[in-house]
Amino acid sequence: MRIAFFDCFAGIAGDMTVAALLDAGLDFDYLQAELRKLRVEGYELRRSKTRRHHIAATRFDVILHRQVPYHTHATSADFPQHTHADHPHDHGPDDHHAQGTGRGHHDPDDGGPSPRERDHSVPLAAHVHRRLSDVVELIQRARFSQGAEKNAISVFKRLAEAEASVHGTDPEEVHFHEVGAVDAIVDVVGTCLGIEAMGIEEVHASAIRTGIGTIRAAHGVMPVPAPGTLELLRGVPIDRTSLPYELVTPTGAAIITTLAKSFACPPVFVPDAIGYGAGSRDTQEIANLLRVEIGRTTGSAGEERALVVETTIDDMTPEVYGYVLERLFEAGAKDVYLSPVIMKKNRPGIVVHVLVHPERRERVVSVLFGETSTLGVRISDVVRRVLPRRSETVETPWGPVRVKCAEWDGRTRTTPEYDDCAAIARARNIPVLEVYEFVRKAAEEFR
Repeated sequence: MRIAFFDCFAGIAGDMTVAALLDAGLDFDYLQAELRKLRVEGYELRRSKTRRHHIAATRFDVILHRQVPYHTHATSADFPQHTHADHPHDHGPDDHHAQGTGRGHHDPDDGGPSPRERDHSVPLAAHVHRRLSDVVELIQRARFSQGAEKNAISVFKRLAEAEASVHGTDPEEVHFHEVGAVDAIVDVVGTCLGIEAMGIEEVHASAIRTGIGTIRAAHGVMPVPAPGTLELLRGVPIDRTSLPYELVTPTGAAIITTLAKSFACPPVFVPDAIGYGAGSRDTQEIANLLRVEIGRTTGSAGEERALVVETTIDDMTPEVYGYVLERLFEAGAKDVYLSPVIMKKNRPGIVVHVLVHPERRERVVSVLFGETSTLGVRISDVVRRVLPRRSETVETPWGPVRVKCAEWDGRTRTTPEYDDCAAIARARNIPVLEVYEFVRKAAEEFR
């Protein structure tokens, strides 16, 4: 399996994500050709080489051919108020990456106008806004590959949902400012196109590093991370540093929290491509870079960090356990099982064991406290070793059946999907074991 691991040691922004993929080998001409399918005018793309703390990296800029008045600049602090959903790290001296002085972590070195705000030709005559449905339609009309389209739309839905949550409104009521939406759309779609073009099947990420303090925006002083950005990071592990910068943009947060499967150690893999995407400001405290490592998982079992959340219950009616298990899986549990035990005072009880990724911990704990009679839970760190696996489809006389394939020591182990076998058994009135064994043999012969 080909995976990508984004190391967000200096935060993440949309343009840095595209830049990292370009630096790792994404074809720039291909990206430009695909993005032209959006039929959005008034911009051009620029790729350039730079250095951050003596590390060679790539910059990616969306240059808007319009004059953007100061009061139209989206900021992270503005994001919850207006949801301009743009790339604030490139919007000049008062953008939302600013510290108290109004300068930002990803701002240009001189604090002057960035490529995204310079007047190139056509003045902006009016404020035009797009709703979420307009952005979705724009992406769908481009007829990208199914995977890229689905991922891009999911990112924008997450942006809109974060805005709606902050304001207590409906996601469809969110407006994306036209100018801001152009570079946001380019960065979001460009990232999704790049991931697909490079054959990346899974995305993993480190904990997301954020700054602290406050930023000055058009609507006053706001905390770091700004409300909209923090809403996007809900349920994700963050590493809050003492750096007085906004390290994470709304677009970057939406991209990584939508696409990443985990925010811990990735499966064991062999990197064959490494890329560094640079933010526009060369900060003294930290290399303003996003690193991506791309490679294939090995044939051996990979390790990943996980948590085991447990609770022991002796006073709950048995009928409830089935419902609790359903809710735990909905909350993101990787596995749930029950064990009978004899508790103090010789009472029979049940231990609920939940295996979960760290970023889903609070959701699982919330289900246990809300849906059971427990008064406490135990949480333990574990290392989970998993074999590289994939899903295939085997054709049978009764129709297609999914098969799970796991690799170990050069051999492939196949396991029919029980739900598919059970559905056929019910429909055909034949024993499920007969279906299961037929599919297993068919899968082995197919290989």
